[in-house]
Amino acid sequence: MPEALTMHGRPLRGLAGLAIVAVLVTACGGGATPAPTVGPTEAPAATSAPSSSAAASLGETTLGSNESDEAPKAAVQAIVDYCQAKTGITVKVNVNDHNTFQNQISSYLQGTPDDVVKWFAGNRLRFFAAQGLVAPIDDVWAKIEQYMTPGLKAASQGSDGKMYFVPVYNYPWVVLYRKSLFAEKGYTIPKTIDEFKALGDKMKADGLVPLAFGDQDGWPAMGTFDILNMRLNGYAFHIGLMEGREKWSDPKVKAVFELWRNLLPYFQEGAPGRTWQDAAKVALVDKKAGMYFLGTFAVEQAGTENVSDVGFFPFPLLGTAYDSENAIDAPIDGFMMSANPKNPDAAKAFLECAGTPEAQVAYVTSPGIGSVAVSPQADTSKYNEVQKASAEILKNAGSIAQFLDRDARADFAGPSGMQGFLISFLTNPKQDLDKFLSDIQTYYDSLPPQ
Repeated sequence: MPEALTMHGRPLRGLAGLAIVAVLVTACGGGATPAPTVGPTEAPAATSAPSSSAAASLGETTLGSNESDEAPKAAVQAIVDYCQAKTGITVKVNVNDHNTFQNQISSYLQGTPDDVVKWFAGNRLRFFAAQGLVAPIDDVWAKIEQYMTPGLKAASQGSDGKMYFVPVYNYPWVVLYRKSLFAEKGYTIPKTIDEFKALGDKMKADGLVPLAFGDQDGWPAMGTFDILNMRLNGYAFHIGLMEGREKWSDPKVKAVFELWRNLLPYFQEGAPGRTWQDAAKVALVDKKAGMYFLGTFAVEQAGTENVSDVGFFPFPLLGTAYDSENAIDAPIDGFMMSANPKNPDAAKAFLECAGTPEAQVAYVTSPGIGSVAVSPQADTSKYNEVQKASAEILKNAGSIAQFLDRDARADFAGPSGMQGFLISFLTNPKQDLDKFLSDIQTYYDSLPPQ
C-alpha cells in the first residue's frame, strides 16, 4: 500500500451559525459527487455533551495525534479534557511529529495504531476506509448528526456510504499579514492581481519579501496551485482535475503554471528547502516578509502575543469569469477510529463527545488557535479576532475545496506524485511545461484503479 502523503492540507465548510453554499465533496477514485449545500440547518438546538453514568466504567482509550506544535497540541488536550470530564473515560494522547505522522500513517494504521486517530476529512479519509484501516462509526453519527450539516456528513463518509469520521474544525486558506506592518508602511489590501503585484513591488523597494513561502514538507505549494487554478479555470474544472475527469496536459493547466511562474518573483526564494513554520516566522513574527499565503492555522506560529496583530484577506482576483465564484480551500479536521481499537466503547464515547458543539468550541478557543468549529450550533461568542475574520471569509466564499491532497486520490498527491512534481516546478520553473504536465498525466494514468 502506498504511503499517504503529507498533510494538507490541514477545507470544506460547516461554519458556526453561518450560511456557506455550494460545495462538492469528492469521492475516492470516483466521479464528481455533489454534496448538499452546507449552511444553517433545522437541527434542534445544541445540547450538552453526552454524559453517561456507565461511561466511567468504560476505561481508557488512546488517541494518536498529529499535532506536535504548541498551540494545536494544547487544543487537542483541551478537547480531551472536556470529553474526559463529560464522559468519565480516560484518554491517553500520544503526540507525533506532524509531518512524520502524515508520511507514515499507512504503516501506522497497518501496525498497532491508537484507538482514535486525528486526521482529515474527504479523500484522505476515504482512502483508508477503502483499505479497511479505519472502522465505521454509524452508531456515533446517529447521535451527533443533529449537530452537523449535510455537507459535513458527506465529507465524513466512505465510498461505501458508511460514516468514518467526526469533523471538529476547519479553516480557510488566505493571505496573512501583520496589521502593524501594513500601518507602518502605508500598505493597503490588494483586491486584484494587478494591485497585488504593485504592492509586491512596493514591498521589494522597502527591503521586504512580498510573499513568504516554504515547501520543504511538500504540501504547501498545493494551496497555491489550487487557488490559481480555481481563480483561472473555475471550481468545476479544478475538482474535475482532482478526480481525473480533466487532464493535467490540458492547456488550461499549463496556463496556471505560466501564471505561477510569472508571479514567482514575488515569492520567497528557496521554498523547497524551508518549512512552512520557518516561512511563518519570517512573515508573522520577524516582519521580514509582507504577506504569507497559507491556512489560518499558521497564525498559531505568531505566538499568542501577536495573534491580535495578524490580519488576512482572500487571494486577489484575476479578472476572469470565475472571480465571482470566490472559491477557496478550507479543509476539515477531526477524528476517526482505527480498524481494531483495543477499547471501542471508550473510543466511541470520545468520538460522540468530540462531535458536539461544546467540545468543538473547547478545541478552537484554546489559546492561539485560528480555526473555527464546524457545527452551525457552536457558540462563537468567545472567538478571537482571527476566528471572527475566518468566519466572515467562509461566509462569503461561494465554492470551497478541501485541498489538493484531499480532493485527489492519496497515492497521486503524495511524495512520488504531486508533491514531487510541484517541488520540481519550484526548483526549475523555466522547464518545458508541456513535458512537465505530460509527465504528471502519465503518472496519474499509471496508478491502479480504485
